[in-house]
Amino acid sequence: MKSSLLKIFFLLGLVQFIGGRIYGQKIDHIINVKETERIERILSSDEMQGRAAFTPAIDKAANFIQNEFKVIGLETPNNSGSYLQDFTLVKTRFISATANMDGQVINEKDIVAFTSNPSLSINQDSGYMKAFIKPGDNFNKEAFKYIRSEKSYLVLVDTSFYKDLKRMTGFKRPVFNTPRSTVFICTDLDPRKYEIEVKHEVTKVKMANVVGILPGKSKPNEYVIFSGHYDHLGIGKPDAKGDSIYNGANDDASGTTAMIMLAKYFKQLGNNERTLIFAAFTAEESGGYGSQYFSKQYDPTKVVAMFNIEMIGTESKWGTNSAYITGYEKTDMGKILGKNLEGSKFEFHPDPYTEQNLFYRSDNATLARQGVPAHTISTSKMDAEPNYHKQSDEIGTLDLKNMTEIIKAIAVSSTSIVSGKDTPSRVDTSSLK
Repeated sequence: MKSSLLKIFFLLGLVQFIGGRIYGQKIDHIINVKETERIERILSSDEMQGRAAFTPAIDKAANFIQNEFKVIGLETPNNSGSYLQDFTLVKTRFISATANMDGQVINEKDIVAFTSNPSLSINQDSGYMKAFIKPGDNFNKEAFKYIRSEKSYLVLVDTSFYKDLKRMTGFKRPVFNTPRSTVFICTDLDPRKYEIEVKHEVTKVKMANVVGILPGKSKPNEYVIFSGHYDHLGIGKPDAKGDSIYNGANDDASGTTAMIMLAKYFKQLGNNERTLIFAAFTAEESGGYGSQYFSKQYDPTKVVAMFNIEMIGTESKWGTNSAYITGYEKTDMGKILGKNLEGSKFEFHPDPYTEQNLFYRSDNATLARQGVPAHTISTSKMDAEPNYHKQSDEIGTLDLKNMTEIIKAIAVSSTSIVSGKDTPSRVDTSSLK
């Protein structure tokens, strides 16, 4: 009996020691409320002018983040010497369109093209894949499948979707600078021969993610990503209080703050076996362009996990010391995180807002569609978040103490994945094809 009691006391002491080491002085020295507030306050300040994509203000935020990476001591991607992952988007203004199909002239209003080329001239020999959106199809799902494709398509849209296609003419978001194009024509024809001409005025726009690297020791070609988007909505019409700046403290300066602090934590630990990639994405609010471009820079089969962090500054529906994981049921990553938090006061939950399809609405989506166990961690009460996309989303509305505990929980729960001990299961993408 005495021997058994001694073993129990020893085990209890060991658990307390491990818990103290995880949540004790070492992690508290790196991840603490003071540091959370410092970074969060700068990113969500009025000086950042809401960090809108396509404005000079976002460059200021990018410069701050890359300076943090430099101080931490992260490496630059491909040893390029810069943390900025530059890419180009193209803004287009429609000028004209003509089409003739099997001798029948198509009305200009029935033609919509998504392209980065100022002039398109295509026919049946141009190499465009032909596709159809048929009666009863989900128009948006089908349309964006072809827009996102890596191939050029001529999409023949059933006339029952005339109004849906018409709405797409107002879809003026930029596109990636790419040779591929997607042309939609509203018609009942399936032409054997056709000639289509489309003209746009084209303007190129420079964009940049901010990316830092912490190389892995024994598994450098296996990647774990920690990310958040650093853009927000910029400046708009003043509210009732005369405030015109959308500070985006929770959405998503909180996630960017967490990502920076995790970079600092793992750098100081210095024991990551897998390569860690820390990414601040641009233009999430404008179409998710930053994460889309980022995802194309890595072989998805080598990405072991993605921790995308968005809106963790307020309490979840379960209160403090809790958060949810979007797409929880799609991989076993949530279970791994929960196992690593056993004995702590923190708990991860499955996404309670599944009807909002959050798993495919945030910056994790592009990699998730390629099978990567890429999830977003959040606390945002999507049915009752009073400051969401409002000028009132300021640092004063955040629970910085709870936010700090969430960042610690992400650090601790990811340990076995970072070390190479655990590898989450992949997302089943068969239903997406």
